[in-house]
Amino acid sequence: MLDYYTDEPEHSQWGEALTACGKTVGVKVEQASVPGASLIPKVLQQASSRTLPDLLMLDNPDLQQIAQTGALTPLEQYGIDSRGYAKGILSAGTYEGKVYGLAPYVSTVALFYNKDMLAEAGVSVPGTWDELKAAAAELTRPGRYGMAVDANATFESAWQFLPFLWSNGGDEKQLDSPQAAQALQLWVDLVKRGSMSKSVLNWTQADVHDQFVAGRTAMMINGPWRIPALNKDKELRWGVASIPVPRAGQTPVTPLGGEVWTVPQSPSTARREKAAQVLACLNEPSSMLALAKQHFTVPSRSTVASRYAEQVPSMAAFVKSVQASRSRTRELGVKWPKAATGMYTAIQSALTGEQTPQEALRRAQRTATSD
Repeated sequence: MLDYYTDEPEHSQWGEALTACGKTVGVKVEQASVPGASLIPKVLQQASSRTLPDLLMLDNPDLQQIAQTGALTPLEQYGIDSRGYAKGILSAGTYEGKVYGLAPYVSTVALFYNKDMLAEAGVSVPGTWDELKAAAAELTRPGRYGMAVDANATFESAWQFLPFLWSNGGDEKQLDSPQAAQALQLWVDLVKRGSMSKSVLNWTQADVHDQFVAGRTAMMINGPWRIPALNKDKELRWGVASIPVPRAGQTPVTPLGGEVWTVPQSPSTARREKAAQVLACLNEPSSMLALAKQHFTVPSRSTVASRYAEQVPSMAAFVKSVQASRSRTRELGVKWPKAATGMYTAIQSALTGEQTPQEALRRAQRTATSD
């Protein structure tokens, strides 16, 4: 099998899970891991030379591109059960109506906040955009900003912007809509008012985390993979809430992260069937619960996720958000990367003041629809 889990302890944890599932179905699983940026080029090369592995892990936005080449097999032909998954999770592994990949767990983003800073300022956890702006302004002090996001010129900032775009009724198919401009205006306002550092233009999600841990921001947008590091800081009292929405009573719509497991085409029916059995084992409730606890992610089956939220309270906001999460490729499929490029370029232009949100997003729409 092939994945991009090169870091420890993730590589070893997945190796153990694969070994255990291999024993269950009667095979030895050989794990090969390559750096994330190398995975898709390697997969495309292997597809052309017909040397793909028996089992292949893909970041869920990449499934469309690989399935389009004909390199993957539909999972229904192996009798794999795909019931019990939230609609967004299942769509992340679907291409042209057929399920090609299943995710043992998924992730998304939420609002982290410093409990002591909010208490000292007499600020409640914000639930709407207006409350977010007010809280961020109130929490801002010399040497400390109220809010932080990742707005750098990569797909990461598009990922962080999507909850604001989608929750406001915006759509990646129409980036120059009023709803999209309102979402981007929120970020512009936070920077203009001094509630968010202009340095977010260069910060990765890891940098945002570091700012939060150092006490230089009271709130941040980030993912559950930050929780193990946060737990190590015994003096830091933090909480997690759903990302604020435009109006009270709305449900935030967040992007779906995580990897899907697939069975590539190969001449050997027997090997494909064994690979499918390993894939099914990884997606059994007991396996996904154990993996989610190891990696601070959300089990993909809804009933398992509910049980998990009770067992790991710090993950409850993520479990709730995942139920309404969307895959990034749901609307545009293989064209998603162009839209994401337009999006993060617009964020850069608007936050620097080079263009208004409306102007920046008109250019983003042209990028997204260019040949």
